[in-house]
Amino acid sequence: MGLPGVSKRHVSSPFKRGTDLVHKALVAGANGIIGKALLEELARAPGWEAQGLSRSHGDILADLSDAPHTRKALEGAADCTHLFYAAYGSGGGLAEEDTRNSAMLRNLLDGLKHVGAPLTRVVLYQGAKVYGVHLGPVSTPFYEDENPRPIGPNFYFTQERELQARHEAGGPAWTILRPDVVVGDAAGNAMNIATVIGAYAAICAADQAAFRFPGSYKTYDRCLAQVTDAHALARASLWAATSEAAVGQAFNYVHAPFRWRRIWERLAQHFGLAVGEPIPFSLAGHMPALAPIWGQIGKHLVQPDFAKAVGWGFGDFVFGTEVDVVSDMTKIRLAGYTEDADPLAVLINAIERQQKQGVIPRVGLREG
Repeated sequence: MGLPGVSKRHVSSPFKRGTDLVHKALVAGANGIIGKALLEELARAPGWEAQGLSRSHGDILADLSDAPHTRKALEGAADCTHLFYAAYGSGGGLAEEDTRNSAMLRNLLDGLKHVGAPLTRVVLYQGAKVYGVHLGPVSTPFYEDENPRPIGPNFYFTQERELQARHEAGGPAWTILRPDVVVGDAAGNAMNIATVIGAYAAICAADQAAFRFPGSYKTYDRCLAQVTDAHALARASLWAATSEAAVGQAFNYVHAPFRWRRIWERLAQHFGLAVGEPIPFSLAGHMPALAPIWGQIGKHLVQPDFAKAVGWGFGDFVFGTEVDVVSDMTKIRLAGYTEDADPLAVLINAIERQQKQGVIPRVGLREG
């Protein structure tokens, strides 16, 4: 069964439909923030046909940690020419994360090779952990040629080495994109800051409370932050999958850095909320006490279970970052890709899309 709202289409590749050539894309991690946006953009892009792969919902169902199952499932992707790899296996410490995610990519690539897929390009996604932000404060901006790399284990490095080794042995070319704090509208994703902000705003309004930033003054006033719009990233991915300038390269892809005060005050203005000064508190620790309010405003949501609907811990991570997080964008612009987006508009649009889709409540709405 195909994903809702995703059609299959076609541009230049080994496959022909009449006189047209067709790229055959496989999106791994189809239900995530990046995967969902990729499938939507591929459905609109002339010259592409796309299939989504995930464990539970997609054109191809596969648990990538299970090599035999993956190999069997990929019989439906024997014509794949381009792989967009946005799958992620969470849980465990860094070493376990490395082992699991490296095996997942390896099993998928082995499976595509087994079914004879004419794979020409792999687009892989990495986060700021590639620059060592998980180990402690790191100087910014982040540059793609940072060397030496921070100490592992780190599955980003292992996956990159896997792609490089396969390419040197005659396998597909590869390109890496490095977004940060990806903003989209996929339901049920624990790492979507738009969901956290939208849900928090709705609860503040329902509780007749000010929309106060749940982090420190330092984070709010002084530190620079950044986000990446999932749909803008998807369009950058189509460029990365077809540009010769992108072969064997890693590129940062983020939007202009901002301070949270500017964004927060404008979000409050847009949604008609009183803003107030920051109060540094743990969302994960405090918000469960407001479950009764969610029960009133969230009855008819896609996921009405308050414990599953919002990743409050991710909000604590983002709003608790007391250092600048800035990625340099020079390399991708010089390579020929220049599309950008306004971070405020990115957040507002993602929140409003989620409201319309029933992922989070509308601000100020109380259900009877």
